[in-house]
Amino acid sequence: MLCFLSVKNIVLIEELLLDFKSGLTVLTGETGAGKSILLDSLGLALGARADFGLLRKGTDRAAVTAKFELAASHPVWAMLDEAGIETTDELIIKRQLRGDGKSPASINDEPVSVNLLRQVGDCLVEIQGQFEGRGLLDARNHLGLLDRACQHDDTLTKLKEAHHGWRLAGKALAQAEADLLKAKEEEEWLRDAVEQLDLLAPEIGEDEALANERTLYTNLEKIAEALGIADDALNAEAGAETAIARALSSIERVADTAAGKLDSALDSLHRTTAELSEASAALSQAAASLEADPARLLQIDDRLHEIRTQARKHNCTTDELPAMHERLARGLAALDDSSGNLAELKAKEREWQAYYVKIATLLSERRRAVAAKLDEAVMAELPPLKLEAARFATLCKPLGEAEASAWTSQGWDVVRFEAAANPGQDLAPIEKAASGGELARFLLALKVVLARTEAPKTLIFDEVDSGVGGAVAAAVGERLSRLGAVSQTLVITHSPQVAAKGQHHYKIAKSASDDAVISRTDRLTEHERAEEIARMLAGEHITPEARAAAITLLGFDDAAL
Repeated sequence: MLCFLSVKNIVLIEELLLDFKSGLTVLTGETGAGKSILLDSLGLALGARADFGLLRKGTDRAAVTAKFELAASHPVWAMLDEAGIETTDELIIKRQLRGDGKSPASINDEPVSVNLLRQVGDCLVEIQGQFEGRGLLDARNHLGLLDRACQHDDTLTKLKEAHHGWRLAGKALAQAEADLLKAKEEEEWLRDAVEQLDLLAPEIGEDEALANERTLYTNLEKIAEALGIADDALNAEAGAETAIARALSSIERVADTAAGKLDSALDSLHRTTAELSEASAALSQAAASLEADPARLLQIDDRLHEIRTQARKHNCTTDELPAMHERLARGLAALDDSSGNLAELKAKEREWQAYYVKIATLLSERRRAVAAKLDEAVMAELPPLKLEAARFATLCKPLGEAEASAWTSQGWDVVRFEAAANPGQDLAPIEKAASGGELARFLLALKVVLARTEAPKTLIFDEVDSGVGGAVAAAVGERLSRLGAVSQTLVITHSPQVAAKGQHHYKIAKSASDDAVISRTDRLTEHERAEEIARMLAGEHITPEARAAAITLLGFDDAAL
């Protein structure tokens, strides 16, 4: 609830410090005393557009500070936590107006945007009759108000899950369809690419192996010449084999007489003879296998050219071609099998949609049932408020499948409070159905019915009793008193019947000094309350009869005063 308000240098207010309590607080005063200025000041703190015309003459800085005491479960704490603002036991909002055209705002001493300030303000205070388009007059709030009256949070949670799942399934299907369309556009290229790679059948390392083989074939003449020289060196009359044979024969003739000292040399010569024989055989075999084959060289060149051309085409290395071949083949197979995948995704989307429709139907039925009870309750409140010929109805219209794109996580219902102030008048949005005091009393009746299901707010009514008196004013006061028992309620009033219902009473007055007119607000004692209500009854000259009537309205003991 609002527990403290400080106003400095706003129009007629030099400095004002007000403490507020729970229950119903009434603010009274003569016309022009500054009641609207007080509301303008509070509206500024709650995020209203900065009006620099509110700066008190002769000053270049104004400030409004509002302090709230809130339960730990109040929804505003989660909003502030998400915004990164440290939370404490109290919530302090401050807004300034400066002569340089700036209007900074803060919450718990943390600078905030006016947009966040307005969102927080809408959670804390609801002002009826002063700020058009906020609170009950904002049709965007009507669905949420009806849902709170329905008390079906579990169903709303299920609907949000269904909507989320449905949207995700729809996105997955749309992406698959887009991918398929793109693949179909590239299908001819893809089939041709896979066919070419099928025919080529590239292997890892094949490029290097073919390059080595090509090097061999292009150097056959040089290799043959080298083999011939080597063969001559080994096998010619003066070759290595002949020389080694002579050496071996010479040593063998004297080996028996050398007492074993030539055995090692003989073993080496024998091994050399064997190895030379192997080398000679290898050279002969190599020479036999290196026959020139122009056709094979052409095949190698063609194969290398095709492998490297395909690698350039697919922007990869030749060793990456097998993997590219496999990937493209999988893509082609997926394209051929796309109908099955799409069918699965479509089925999943239909399942989520059916679940959404099921929950939304339950939600819509519940809303219509509660809306009927809400209408009945509001209609019962209208006759005592001098709106006996008026009508109130809650429009709860479901959007059909043709408008499915407008279905949201809150369902498919369009909810709007409508009213007709006079007989024969068609129902219209409540903000257009009446004006002035009639509209204020409509909103009072609706607020009384909704109060117990709404999130806790400070309620402020600006002259809700305008144009009525007597029994109607008493009915207005009685309903405001009922609201005060549920939510902190402030009312600016000119009606003594309404003022008498307040638990707390402030009087707003203005006084003139040598150079300025100043507005002040005083909390009244019981005696002062009786005098103020007597003034409201009698006018400038208070009569004993007016005092007696005031005491009666207040229910005070005359002797105690």
